[in-house]
Amino acid sequence: MASPELKESIKEMMVECLMLRKPKEEIGDDTPLFGPEGLGLDSIDALELVVSLEKRFGVSVPNSDVARKALATVNTIAEYVEERRKE
Repeated sequence: MASPELKESIKEMMVECLMLRKPKEEIGDDTPLFGPEGLGLDSIDALELVVSLEKRFGVSVPNSDVARKALATVNTIAEYVEERRKE
């Protein structure tokens, strides 16, 4: 289980790098990031997220299949980052 501090840091990164109009406090850990029922991010946002993850956490996302799973929610990003940091 990912730490609350990591999730908070991911939300801060998302608000900064994606210039979200929503404050980090309003982003739920399980809120879908893509699609109309979630934050409504698009493919450009996904690229920004991947670049930001690499810069801030030193974690790369090798392809779109991995990205689709890893970037689904704040929780999935946090789990992905924690797994990759241990490797």
